[in-house]
Amino acid sequence: PITYSELGRQVSEMTKLLYSAGFRQGDKVALLSQNMPNWVIAYFSIVQAGMIVIPMLPDFSQTEVETVLLHSESKGLFVSERLLPKIADQNFPDLTLVISTDNLTVIPEKTTVTLSETHDFVRPIVGEDDLAAIIYTSGTTGRSKGVMLTHKNITWNSAQAFVFHPIDSNDVFLSFLPLSHTYENTIGMIYPLMFGAAIYYLDKAPTPTVLMAAMAKIRPTIMVSVPLIMEKIYKSQIQSKFNKNNFKRAIYRTAILRILIHRIAGKKLKESFGGRLRFFGIGGSKLDTRVERFLREAKFPYAIGYGLTETAPLLAGAGVNYTKLRSTGFAVPGVTIKLHEPDKQGVGEIWVKGPNVMKGYYKSPDLTAEVITPDGWFKTGDLGYMNKKGRLYINGRKKNTIIGANGENIYPEDIESIINNTPYVTESLVIEENGFLIAKVLLNIDELETQIDNFREIYESKLEQYQAWKAGFVKELNAKLNRVSQIKNVQPVEEPFEKTASLKIKRFLYTKIEEVKSGKHAKRN
Repeated sequence: PITYSELGRQVSEMTKLLYSAGFRQGDKVALLSQNMPNWVIAYFSIVQAGMIVIPMLPDFSQTEVETVLLHSESKGLFVSERLLPKIADQNFPDLTLVISTDNLTVIPEKTTVTLSETHDFVRPIVGEDDLAAIIYTSGTTGRSKGVMLTHKNITWNSAQAFVFHPIDSNDVFLSFLPLSHTYENTIGMIYPLMFGAAIYYLDKAPTPTVLMAAMAKIRPTIMVSVPLIMEKIYKSQIQSKFNKNNFKRAIYRTAILRILIHRIAGKKLKESFGGRLRFFGIGGSKLDTRVERFLREAKFPYAIGYGLTETAPLLAGAGVNYTKLRSTGFAVPGVTIKLHEPDKQGVGEIWVKGPNVMKGYYKSPDLTAEVITPDGWFKTGDLGYMNKKGRLYINGRKKNTIIGANGENIYPEDIESIINNTPYVTESLVIEENGFLIAKVLLNIDELETQIDNFREIYESKLEQYQAWKAGFVKELNAKLNRVSQIKNVQPVEEPFEKTASLKIKRFLYTKIEEVKSGKHAKRN
């Protein structure tokens, strides 16, 4: 445990250490570590002195880490022992100081600067429009960009979260998403510290077993998560139990019985989360409609948020008791949202203005000009529509939209949501090949074994029965899809799709390739 007083003391000490190494306002200091209290200390020791923090995701590859350190010209680096090998055997001309986040001490063999013991630190004046962070993220597009966020971008956005869900010193946060991700950084770190809440960090990877044990011990009142976490819980604990036979399926399809089942399950779920949970924020990508229906009927205290790294991140949201099925809620107060060139159905690209919109992409004025108009509108790249009450609904990414044969817009995310609701599909990706829609799916072979004897053998041998099953599966899917969204073929993959920090599939890896085999990516000739 660390008190606020102790946090402040350690932050000041680390800032003095940075100054003793000759670092000054405007210098860049990178941060590569798994979540821990020392991550928070490192972050604030950098930004309070007007230096610029470069947070990196723990799952960045060695090449990505090297690219970020070189491109950002970082002079310092806080790094955990676990991730230290990612900077091995590489020369970084600007990097002169490396500090361990495990114990906040200098790593001598990686440090070339001499620390001064005589310098008297005087905290500089830091303006709200000064740069606070450059956040590198490949997102799902493949090209890594450094998002420049100011102190005002981050702190203003964090303060606005209070509108959706007020907190105080009695609240307990359990943090398990990467702190280097803007969502967790703003809502899971800055926000609770602003209002005196407590934050708990895991000292192990957030596996289901670790999370369940932590929730039982900590009994959090607030958590923020991505949709995939709750979608997995729904599939494993709810859907799978009521898909075993025709009788159970019939019960589950009866609305009044389904609601009763969900209500009972919701009570047990809240107990498994520690029994005190009053806010479970979900953001980062679109939530599956059936999962959201379960949460609503279960009276689980979920909330929805929508945003991007470039907007620090929150743009719209709905607090507990204010959610509506399939909607991401209302615009954050102070943020203006408009739909650019909406079609006949009212669907257009979401453009926004607000104090949380980034300065631009670091060293990339051309990319910045592509997304920020001369009069200050930020183009999100997302398609959506708004109802008469101002509720925002997201259709999908503009870049992912597939144009049908007759010019219709096809949103692959909507098709994937239907496919993923099949009990024996773990995840899916819909792409276009030669004018047809193809669904790449990761099958749950164990679940299929419970329905079809020897399915694993049939699948691995690609026997005639497998082809018949696959044809039936395509027919089953198409019965649930509209005319323009019909699937031509299903292509099972052997490994989970590669994902971003918010657990969205990195589509660019699969739309630019000819075939996916065992997670390996073969380039087109």
